[in-house]
Amino acid sequence: MRPSLVIVGAGPRGTGILERIAANAPEYAGLELDIHLVDPFPPGGGRVWRQAQSPLLWMNSQSQDVTMFTDDTVELDGPVLPGPALHEWADLDGRAFADRQLQGAYLRWVYEQSVAALPPGVTVRHHPRRALRVSGPREGRQQVWLDGDARPLLADTVILAQGHLDAELDEEQRELSAYAREHGLVHLPPDFTADSDLSALAPGEDVLVRGFGLAFVDLMVLLTEGRGGRYEGDTYIPSGREPVLYVGSRRGIPYHSKIGYDWTGERPPLPRFLGPAEIDELLARPDGYDFRRDVWPLIDKELGFAHYHRLFTAHPGRTAVAWADFEEKYAAAEPLSAELQALVASAVPDPAHRLDLTALDHPLDGVRHTSYEELQEGLRGYITADLERRHDPAHSPDLAVFLGLLSVYGQVVRLGDIGSWWHGFFSYLASGPPGPRLRQLLALSRAGVVKFAGADMRVTAEDGVFRATSATVPGSVIEARVLVEARLPHPTLARTRDQLLRELYEEGARATPAGLLAVDPEDGRILHRDGTAHPRRFALGPHTNARGAGAFTRPRTNSPSFRQNDATARAVLALLRDLSCRAAA
Repeated sequence: MRPSLVIVGAGPRGTGILERIAANAPEYAGLELDIHLVDPFPPGGGRVWRQAQSPLLWMNSQSQDVTMFTDDTVELDGPVLPGPALHEWADLDGRAFADRQLQGAYLRWVYEQSVAALPPGVTVRHHPRRALRVSGPREGRQQVWLDGDARPLLADTVILAQGHLDAELDEEQRELSAYAREHGLVHLPPDFTADSDLSALAPGEDVLVRGFGLAFVDLMVLLTEGRGGRYEGDTYIPSGREPVLYVGSRRGIPYHSKIGYDWTGERPPLPRFLGPAEIDELLARPDGYDFRRDVWPLIDKELGFAHYHRLFTAHPGRTAVAWADFEEKYAAAEPLSAELQALVASAVPDPAHRLDLTALDHPLDGVRHTSYEELQEGLRGYITADLERRHDPAHSPDLAVFLGLLSVYGQVVRLGDIGSWWHGFFSYLASGPPGPRLRQLLALSRAGVVKFAGADMRVTAEDGVFRATSATVPGSVIEARVLVEARLPHPTLARTRDQLLRELYEEGARATPAGLLAVDPEDGRILHRDGTAHPRRFALGPHTNARGAGAFTRPRTNSPSFRQNDATARAVLALLRDLSCRAAA
């Protein structure tokens, strides 16, 4: 029988793995192979990036920052095969934010190019079904059972690349949903906004929205422009079909706007204080490491270095000493130490030009308003100032910190599961909405369609309604009959709705402390609770501890996703070649 590979998930990750198989296949000359892609959605875009969705929904990255192809910055064993970034392929302004339909078309093209690049002896077949179960002996062929098929696909090896997953409701969400059913309320739990049924949100109805990230932006778009509203300059013209959205979250503010200018001049030499050597040292500790104690101080120092390198080289008038003197003392100081703080204070006289990550993470701490009307004015001022700053190169140390965040992410991915806080912090600073979306948010706020609820938002269900309170407006309460949880599900192996992964967990696959599927960082092999790696099962993506910074990568950033895809593709090809040689013998 011909060797067979099953890839579960045909979205960006599955497509990226296929591209790496095609790139590496010539090294394994003569290998014949049947590849089966299993995904109910079309190959390339998969579920999230399918072309069949609203054209109002945008990507969250500029088109010049999206590529599916390797370049000479990527540290991999396989060949570098350059290809066009999204803006080059689509002939777009690199600063444009493409809609998701166009990105789906780009991904479909990458998929088709990858299939065409495979050697003649390799075939690809797409199965538009869900994979339900994987069975089979560790040293033998695997069986991948599909929904609606009586017989399984036979596979010499399996790669699980399902991407973002749905999750069963946690205890709080179950209680809120039960309360809503009992009292005739509407509760929409965490979900992919593009897939949510928003028809129950009636025109003019007050809606509590918990979550101020990218899921909220999609919700905002679908309930305004998606219901016939339009913008005339900085003014929103309602259609009359919009509900009124009261939005709050832990921080109480939207994610920071995307930066709207290009880098010029010398780049900070990164990594500097959190590079491969530091990660090796952390991984080698016999007693392990603690993120807050051991990793965060290095992140803080690395981001500070990026910030001050740019400040001293591009805005020297804001500093009081020479860069060489500052750099030497900065390198010698302990992270987060009083010595380091004193050094920065003496070298950068104006506190506004210093980097304070704690203040950035909690901008409304200690801020109090006497009324919701006062809060609206305050938040509009905050968002306006953020937009102006993120589009003004006079604040270019912000872009240096962004580059530092990308560098840090590329390093800490080797540590595996370091908890959800870091990923949220990264997204808040580095993966916020396009500037035009925040300008739309301001227009919606002025039109009274969106109202800000404040920080530390707390929601309770009592007296037949949902009630929201916030520390930002002490003593005030918002009541509504509708609650929307504007965030993605957070599926652990124990709570995922993916039957295949849940059964793997029940059969002994290891979960990380945060509930992710544990894999070998070297090649993505699935780990078991007894410490062994399954020889024929691999997994990559956000449901594992081998996840990158996002679905896509910026060109020339040595993407962890590319490195992972290449290592897994080569491991699979080597395994299949060995099996073929044994079969022939």
